[in-house]
Amino acid sequence: MNLVTLLPFIVLIGAMFLMTRSAKKKQQQAAQMRDQMTPGTGVRTIGGMYATVKEIGDDTVTLEVAPGVHAIYAKNAIGAVLEDAEYNRIVHGIDDVTTDTPAVPDDVSSLTKDEDGSPKLDLGKKDEPKGDDKPGDGEAGAK
Repeated sequence: MNLVTLLPFIVLIGAMFLMTRSAKKKQQQAAQMRDQMTPGTGVRTIGGMYATVKEIGDDTVTLEVAPGVHAIYAKNAIGAVLEDAEYNRIVHGIDDVTTDTPAVPDDVSSLTKDEDGSPKLDLGKKDEPKGDDKPGDGEAGAK
């Protein structure tokens, strides 16, 4: 056998090696993430449920899914361990980011006037022509 006939098999074996290597890295990262869990940490399950860790066993985790409601899950069912700020933002709607300017203005005047108080240019469509703008007898009345 020469090298040309062996080349496809070598490429196939190399591709399989690279795929298993990346899968092992992902499994190690997931295990490391699950090891970061401590009681009181916010988590998201692989089913998309957000909960707080209450107890950690060898293969199981007790989660508080609602106040006073506890459920036992396998450790492998934990999809992500969340930071406190992210968990509070998602679950409780608490946003730690403070801005000086509101996202939505309190009144419409800030939208219709420049910073110096002069009115902004109105580019809106006018409903009806006024005064001299009306079409004459010889002009077409189409808009």
